[in-house]
Amino acid sequence: MNPKIDELNWKILKQLQNNARESFANIGRTVGLTAPAVAERVKKMEDLGIILGYKASVSHALTGHQLKAIITLRAFMGKLKPFLAVVPTLHEVINCYRITGNENIVMEVVLQDQFHLEKFIDQLIQYGETRTHIVLSQVISNAPIHKIK
Repeated sequence: MNPKIDELNWKILKQLQNNARESFANIGRTVGLTAPAVAERVKKMEDLGIILGYKASVSHALTGHQLKAIITLRAFMGKLKPFLAVVPTLHEVINCYRITGNENIVMEVVLQDQFHLEKFIDQLIQYGETRTHIVLSQVISNAPIHKIK
């Protein structure tokens, strides 16, 4: 167990993961602390790198991205490093992971339509072999991290 995360900090983290905009006063009422005490604990967790930041969750469908896909890439010899350099510039990519196994990369991408997908894959094929999986629905999204028992 990480000694920096005591029971109260886990309770605070649970509240923040459910709603990062929740006031420290409301969190304090839930966990049994004052708002300044919650603020101090949150600041310490931010300083320690436990809390990495706060972001808005945005609907890809309502922003004109009708297609979400998971694309794996098996990089050609000598093409992984060039791909890793270019992937941050690919605006379609919302998550990218370097993985073990037959493929080197897993990307989560959002696209306008199948024509956009085709153009995007055409950009990728210079780096390796791709496999595309169209997302039909999201079962779990940004599930909170819980204390390991």
